[in-house]
Amino acid sequence: MVGENKKGGRVLEKQPLWNEAEAFIRTCYQELGKNGIDTERRLTEIEREIALTGTYTHTYEELEHGAKMAWRNSNRCIGRLFWQTLHVFDARNVETEEEVAEQLFRHITFATNGGKIRPTITVFKPDGEVRIWNHQLIRYAGYATELGVIGDSSSISFTKACEQMGWKGERTNFDLLPLVVQQKGKQPKWFDIPRELVLEVPIEHPEFVWFQDLQLKWYAVPIISDMCLEIGGIRYMAAPFNGWYMETEIGARNLADDYRYNMLPKIASCMGLDMSTNATLWKDKALIELNVAVLHSYKKAGVSIVDHHTAAQQFKRFEQKEQEVGRHVTGDWTWLIPPVSPATTHIFHKDYDNTTVTPNFFYQKRPYE
Repeated sequence: MVGENKKGGRVLEKQPLWNEAEAFIRTCYQELGKNGIDTERRLTEIEREIALTGTYTHTYEELEHGAKMAWRNSNRCIGRLFWQTLHVFDARNVETEEEVAEQLFRHITFATNGGKIRPTITVFKPDGEVRIWNHQLIRYAGYATELGVIGDSSSISFTKACEQMGWKGERTNFDLLPLVVQQKGKQPKWFDIPRELVLEVPIEHPEFVWFQDLQLKWYAVPIISDMCLEIGGIRYMAAPFNGWYMETEIGARNLADDYRYNMLPKIASCMGLDMSTNATLWKDKALIELNVAVLHSYKKAGVSIVDHHTAAQQFKRFEQKEQEVGRHVTGDWTWLIPPVSPATTHIFHKDYDNTTVTPNFFYQKRPYE
């Protein structure tokens, strides 16, 4: 694969991994302020490693900056202004399922930080050596019954998979699902998350006293755990990461969608709204008050959260900063616009290039489906 030409330069057969590695290292080292000698020396090391083993290993510095770049390149994320603040835990030396679970517990604790949420990622062995079955480390179970869904309908299939492995929930609307970890070639194992590690926020409204009677709550930290982190051609299929919530994720989607917790009819009824026709905009009124409640509750509990107007302003600042350093901002408009009042943000009125740039996070097939 690798040789020397007559002028002393590299001779490479077409090797996708090498191409990805070279492109990443050159960009990464330039951004880290390393000189050309360091870059060429490292590329030579990687060439030799790929020639001998068919793959290569990132240094911690490469892993750390690569993970930050992946966040910066995430087209669907409105919170990219803070990409440089990501805390990167290197768990590539972890061997057993129990050790993986301990690292995940550590991630939850560190990221939660008593409510002052810290953007965090934990990276395990690459190439499918470890898989985490959960969509998010913290998530509520969903049960399909003859009388309707109990809990989160988006979790029904995963909840069934957990039950088939021997886990049993209490069948409430807010049962915490276990962590499910699988080592390559082995059966998955499940681990209950210690309750004391999970910070949950009871949802109440600053004006409507009856709102707390709905007994709604949500967890503090959204830790995505089923996406693949790709850096320089190396695929880390277990790399859970988190930021903090934008209120619409909870108030306009999780608790509001008619195929999730579907709380808008109940809230509208409690508000005394006319629900006889869509023209009364009862859904809109109920939706706003649900989002008001989420923001109020998280702030009262001292848990990091951002409203969608502030998030859009932060994204605008991200765009400006990227332009200042000569980087092109990519984005998926359909995801960047908030699900509440999108036309009040600058994002709604712009076009974005949805080209995928690596490093990045990618969806992957769920092991239980």
